[in-house]
Amino acid sequence: MAISYKDAGVDVERGYKAVELIKKHTASTFNKNVLGDVGSFGGLYSIANEKMDEPVLVSGTDGVGTKLKYAFISGKHDKIGIDCVAMCVNDVVCQGAKPLLFLDYFAVGKLDPLMAEQVVKGIAEGCRDSGCALIGGETAEMPGFYTEGEYDIAGFCVGIVDRKNIIDGSTIVAGDTLIGLASSGIHSNGFSLVRKLLGEDKATLESTKVPGSDKTLMEEVLTPTKLYVKSILALKEKFNLKGVAHITGGGFIENIPRIFPKGIGAKINVDAYALPPIFTLLKEKSGLSNQELYNTFNMGIGMVLCVDKKDVDGVLKMAKELGEVAYVIGETALKEGIELQ
Repeated sequence: MAISYKDAGVDVERGYKAVELIKKHTASTFNKNVLGDVGSFGGLYSIANEKMDEPVLVSGTDGVGTKLKYAFISGKHDKIGIDCVAMCVNDVVCQGAKPLLFLDYFAVGKLDPLMAEQVVKGIAEGCRDSGCALIGGETAEMPGFYTEGEYDIAGFCVGIVDRKNIIDGSTIVAGDTLIGLASSGIHSNGFSLVRKLLGEDKATLESTKVPGSDKTLMEEVLTPTKLYVKSILALKEKFNLKGVAHITGGGFIENIPRIFPKGIGAKINVDAYALPPIFTLLKEKSGLSNQELYNTFNMGIGMVLCVDKKDVDGVLKMAKELGEVAYVIGETALKEGIELQ
């Protein structure tokens, strides 16, 4: 008796169905630079229209981490893809690069075409909002590897910047100002701890409000990571952004120093803005010190910009016009590391 691939748990027909369902979402991200269609062995993207003296490609890759657990618990899969995109494009734009293209990887034990479509719908939404094209990806059905109803997603982004316009932090000096752009919530880091603190009971998560907020715990943990691409690129056109830090895993403590030259650190005023309710809750439940909290979560700040003092008012004004909530949160100093005040 023959044993087929389907008998082993992989149904290629489900794969074909998934591809057909996601094509309309990928096509919605295409622009004139996309050559060909999804389904080829490689995605094609032309950079002939990029008028730069010395174009440099900037790449980034990331996943969503254990935040995925809350998508599984809730059964809501249409926004988690935004997190996947945001974690990549927000990194790339830190170097001043405009995202061009995105590839996704979706792995699952048993492929549900409708679930896959919902995930890719979110990825496409994130790509559209970031101005980049979703030109390909991989859907892997891996029976026995993932629990039924669970999956993993990861992404890869390529951006472009003229070499003379790369943001690399090299001109940062002591006395520069740090401006924080508000996050949309927890984003996509620290969820192994979040799950310990808030639990995974669906009924509790859906019925319990975050103290001081109109959101339930489930709504809060599923809020997608904010996409900063358009705002950063617009600010970069008018102001000298000396450094840009994406506040992801490691929080303020690990990420802000990544943009500083040797010998430069920073003093951060943790009272410069009101802590969002979800972080107040996480602080109370965890009992962690500020040092530990700001080394784990974004604490309400998703991006940090380093600018000259003379540009502060202009950056704050323009950031507000772009729909961002921005705060002066500190300044650079002749010291190593981050000092919380």
